[in-house]
Formats: sequence, structure tokens, C-alpha cells
Amino acid sequence: MGSNQGLLFLIVGKNEPLYEAEIHKRPNTPGSADTSVARQSYFVVHSSLDLVDNATWTSQNMYLRVIDKVNQQYVSAFLTAGNIKFLLLHPGKGEIEIKNFFHEVHEFYVKLSMNPFYKYDTPITSKEFDKRVRAVARRNLF
Repeated sequence: MGSNQGLLFLIVGKNEPLYEAEIHKRPNTPGSADTSVARQSYFVVHSSLDLVDNATWTSQNMYLRVIDKVNQQYVSAFLTAGNIKFLLLHPGKGEIEIKNFFHEVHEFYVKLSMNPFYKYDTPITSKEFDKRVRAVARRNLF
């Protein structure tokens, strides 16, 4: 996943990733052929989790902005009231667009968490949730 190919979005719970999506400009774009680049992208996002914890102490906002930069890739973060982390690896998108993306995804997450069939802090398997996240990403971030 190079800087022009797409974005990587993760929702991380207390102990594990709950949702992962590689998002491309066009819906049917296949995943990256270079698995080492894809692995590096996941590594960058996961390694920034400690930085989210540090940023939590310096900000009262849910939107924590860019918390890490590796090469030409940036990691932006959003923290829910329940301490669920939203992380977005991107090639330096506009802050307003990223903030809007996080707020819309947070609305979807709140609706999902109110569903009696969803158990809090467990992997998100809803195809509708995935479809909505990808649509919002394409609308706001490309």
C-alpha cells in the first residue's frame, strides 16, 4: 500500500484490533501486491498505539490529530469515550477531512454498539458497517 494507493483504517479495542480496512479510491481495487509494504503499513499503525496513550494525557479532545509520521505516511487518531481507538494511516490528508471522517465513523460505531447483538469490545463483522466506513472514507479522504 503505497502513499497513492490507499489508506489503512483500524479500530482497536482494549486488547485487539476490532476492525481493519485497506481503503482504496476505487471500490474494486485489489489489495497491494507488495505484501512487505502492506505489513509495514500495519506495523506503523500498531506501533503508534503507545503514542495514542501519550496523546490522551495531553488533549481533552476525542480527535487527537496526527500522532506519528513515518516516511511520507501519517497516523491520525481518534479516541472514543469508551477508550476505543480509531487509527488512520494516510499520505497527509487535510485535517478537516480526517476529523469529519472520524466523527462519521464514530456515529456508525455508536449505533453499532447500541445493537443488542453486538458485544462491546469484540471484532466488528458487520458488512453494513464496513460498507459505510469505506463510503465515508472515499467521500472525505480522496
